[in-house]
Amino acid sequence: MTSVHPAAPDTARGQLPAGADAAVRQLYLLHASALHCYVRRFCPDPASADDIVQETFIRAWRHLPQLSADDRPVRPWLYRVARNLLTDADRAARARPATTAAQPPEDARDDARLDQVLDRQLVHDALAHLSPAHRTVLVETFYHGGTLATVASQLGIPHGTARSRLHYALHALRQQLQNQHAAA
Repeated sequence: MTSVHPAAPDTARGQLPAGADAAVRQLYLLHASALHCYVRRFCPDPASADDIVQETFIRAWRHLPQLSADDRPVRPWLYRVARNLLTDADRAARARPATTAAQPPEDARDDARLDQVLDRQLVHDALAHLSPAHRTVLVETFYHGGTLATVASQLGIPHGTARSRLHYALHALRQQLQNQHAAA
């Protein structure tokens, strides 16, 4: 099989073992902990998070030939699958009749608030590393809700330039967040 490498820049790119089971085992060793931390933030209980992570790796096993043939990092693919599974689980939960849920303990609410503050801080720090032109287009588009046409008009730049800056800003922001995640 060809090489599959994780998204984390500090992890060496290596060859996957020849067997599908060994390859998935290697992917699990490289990515399960980070994926579980990500999924756990959106699940009501640890068992649900475990189910989502398990299903993500089952899908990785099913798609191993495509993942091995592709030269892109595997971690973003795993996160996308987990996100889709979380969305499906949320939709299924909404389709069920409503039940009364117990109020989460005060410390759980504090933990959720702390996670939100930490996430905001990570994004703020990542935005600070962008060039002013890229940061302006990204902030005006996503945080102020402007369309690319209005942002281009406000900044006095062509629509294509605004679109290009947004593309490169998102790419740089994603890279910065991955670097921060790898350092953590």
